[in-house]
Amino acid sequence: MASVLPEGEPAPADGALPPSALAGLGRRSFGVYVHVPFCATRCGYCDFNTYTAGELGSSASPASWLDGLRRELDLAAGVFGTPPTADTVFVGGGTPSLLGAAGLSAVLDAVRDAFGLAGGAEVTAECNPESTSAEFFAGLRAAGYTRVSLGMQSAAPHVLAVLDRTHTPGRPVAAAREARDAGFEHVNLDLIYGTPGERRSDLEDSLDAVLAAGVDHVSAYALIVEDGTALARRIRRGELPAPDDDVLAERYELIDTALAGYGLHWYEVSNWATGPDAWCRHNLGYWRGGDWWGAGPGAHSHVGGVRWWNVKHPARYAALLAEGRSPAAGRERLSTRDRQVERVMLELRLVDGLAVDFLDEPGREQARLAAAEGLLEPAAMAGVNGKFGRCVLTRRGRLLADAVIRRLV
Repeated sequence: MASVLPEGEPAPADGALPPSALAGLGRRSFGVYVHVPFCATRCGYCDFNTYTAGELGSSASPASWLDGLRRELDLAAGVFGTPPTADTVFVGGGTPSLLGAAGLSAVLDAVRDAFGLAGGAEVTAECNPESTSAEFFAGLRAAGYTRVSLGMQSAAPHVLAVLDRTHTPGRPVAAAREARDAGFEHVNLDLIYGTPGERRSDLEDSLDAVLAAGVDHVSAYALIVEDGTALARRIRRGELPAPDDDVLAERYELIDTALAGYGLHWYEVSNWATGPDAWCRHNLGYWRGGDWWGAGPGAHSHVGGVRWWNVKHPARYAALLAEGRSPAAGRERLSTRDRQVERVMLELRLVDGLAVDFLDEPGREQARLAAAEGLLEPAAMAGVNGKFGRCVLTRRGRLLADAVIRRLV
């Protein structure tokens, strides 16, 4: 079962936003996230808002979802009056590649119709390697996508089996090469580390495969066991051991060292790239407090300090929009303090770090202590010509990022 939506105040049926949220619209980065809720099978570790065909039955389909998506994007344009041009688009899920190149082309056309695309816009599609091909990537590139993110997770068959991943171990590397041959300069591979039963050598083999693929971006996430998933039930029954924090830290250091040796350097705690041109600009919009409209079942949005989230089930989502109503299930208005805390939480995860002078004096004192303890870079903290510096995590600090954030706020 997918994760539970947060609680909040009721969202207006017409999707209207307060004037304070619309102030400054267009001066901040603006992205569009599209959630595709369909998967061929359910992975045992996943708690995303996704559904297999068997779970949906006849209540929803890609066609009804696409119709709802078009309606939501039209509603969004009306809410804005003069809609901002999209700097980035990210089609995630779920498994967007199940829609095929033609379906993903229709998705991007709907975004273009509602918002338009800025010159040089970044347009990403998440893909399961098993539902891609050379022809698929050629069609995706022709449609206007500029970036591909492929779910690899691991090159070890027994690790993939624990995760309930269905792709064959060599397929992600082949898919990455096909994407590059189709003209994609920016290709990402996702890894998950710390899966029960994963050996150090398994991760080393996975990293070798990633580097052989020649991608310019890698995302690597420690396995999180989410309540309600099949994996959580197996661990609770004692069939599998829970992830070990010390092992996760050792694995992270292995990943960081291996990737840096091949010219992929961290720019966010869980993301590495060959340089700033390969950084995921859409995700940077999240981390730097930009605006985005999240369209699709269960998608979350943020504009000018107002955050809202859509109903989860695809049938309910499509039905609300067919009635001319917003699919938002609830929303919250972030207080000044909320926004300050979130800025610390998000910017501190970036290689550029957080400006020291954004912190209050107790926070600055904690930053100085963290630097003395090797959690923040002392040179970055020092600043230049008497000016405040920046809080930039050391590698040890990245391993303890949540603890550092708590201290600074």
